[in-house]
Amino acid sequence: MGARDGPTLIGSVQRAFRLLEAVSAHENGAPAKQLARETGLSLPTAYHLLRTLVHDGYLRKLADGGFILGDKVQTLHTSGRGQALLSRVRPTLVALRDQFTTPAYLTFYEDGEIRVAEIVDGPRAPRVDLWVGFEDAGHATALGKSVLRELDDDSRKEYLSRHTLADLTPRTITSSPELLRRLDSSPVAPAVTDLEEYALGTVCVAVPVYSGDTVGSLGVSMPVNRLSRIEEIRARLLPTASRVTRSLSLTI
Repeated sequence: MGARDGPTLIGSVQRAFRLLEAVSAHENGAPAKQLARETGLSLPTAYHLLRTLVHDGYLRKLADGGFILGDKVQTLHTSGRGQALLSRVRPTLVALRDQFTTPAYLTFYEDGEIRVAEIVDGPRAPRVDLWVGFEDAGHATALGKSVLRELDDDSRKEYLSRHTLADLTPRTITSSPELLRRLDSSPVAPAVTDLEEYALGTVCVAVPVYSGDTVGSLGVSMPVNRLSRIEEIRARLLPTASRVTRSLSLTI
């Protein structure tokens, strides 16, 4: 980048932001001439920036020539809201990690998939090697099984119809009927466990959480030689999950 490019680029970004702010003030859209006037930009500059913003999805041009905010802006808003929600619960996950010296995980069931939203680990509490993505290993992780346990029968069947129950370790449950039977008869319900089903040498316990109507799970993983602590950890996870659900339910 040349020495004179920086200020020019910064100025272009600032002008683009001014146009976005001006467009957002007009619910039904505004034409380029009006936006140029409101932002103090020359009409050719406004046209150029508006075309760029439309091309990149930040604005949308209406049939009458007006401009409104595009889908990309809504995506940014949604992502920002999600980050703000996670920032509320991260201290709770940190406290959980520090109390038991275990990594803490948070997942959600979104668009038909079980996805990791947050992992809080550290040098003394390393995360499990995610050698198979959670979207393909819901049947083999406590976090995934916790979500599946909360789904209704139709949603479970729909999920299982789209996912192969891959044999990840000799302990992995690969039969759908057997998986459902174990989910419904978990001896530590509403918690569920993963006893070396995802990775040999690692066990996990998880409990359900909710963000509005979206189900998720909160869990920790640990070496198998710490299995004797699983009941103690489960007892802490339940009230912690309730706090996480309350925090996620607050309106931003």
